[in-house]
Amino acid sequence: MVTEKELISKLKELRQIKPEKEWVSLVKTSILGETPGFYLFPYFRPALAGLVSVLVFFGVFAFSQNAVPGDFLYSVKKITERSQSFFVSEQERPQASLESAQKRLEELTKIAETNQGKKLPQAINEFQASASEVAKSFSKTEGIGSNSEAIKKIVELDKNKQILEQTLATKIETEELDNTYKNLAEYLISDFGTRTLTEDKEEVLSQMKELAGQEKYLEVLELLPLINE
Repeated sequence: MVTEKELISKLKELRQIKPEKEWVSLVKTSILGETPGFYLFPYFRPALAGLVSVLVFFGVFAFSQNAVPGDFLYSVKKITERSQSFFVSEQERPQASLESAQKRLEELTKIAETNQGKKLPQAINEFQASASEVAKSFSKTEGIGSNSEAIKKIVELDKNKQILEQTLATKIETEELDNTYKNLAEYLISDFGTRTLTEDKEEVLSQMKELAGQEKYLEVLELLPLINE
């Protein structure tokens, strides 16, 4: 039988025993929900929180680039594009608007090819809005009308649109853009009509006038490289 004196001695010995640091840290984590590393180094918290925020931001940005209208991250993609547009000069705006319209058309094509029918209406609206921006940026035909690269891209955009319309078996209305083709064609015919042209280029100009009379304005634009050489 343990005497009272021996019991007191044993209790004093127990008080001398110190738990291991790992055990203390584990218990605090279980009870308080604290992370041992943060507990030991609280000054790392702001830096780590900032790093996590940066990683999350770039992760969201990367994923959003593949988003299409109707996706959760599509708004992030559009916000990013709008922020980039602030740095586009007035001279570069036609080219930038064409690139944006081409992206909207690619998104619409992707949705059509993957049979995501519910997303089609929003995607069509996005493309139509982008086509209107192209029309606005090309509203000042002077200086743009003889830009072969811009004309080439606007013709390419419409051809891709026609291919998509065949896939969807429906017409995508872009009235403002159609009027832009007409205005550009008429401007080109008028502009080159005031110039001294070679015999070959005079023949091209005659073809352009004939096509314009048939309201085939895109075909007029396609002839620009031949007369602009």
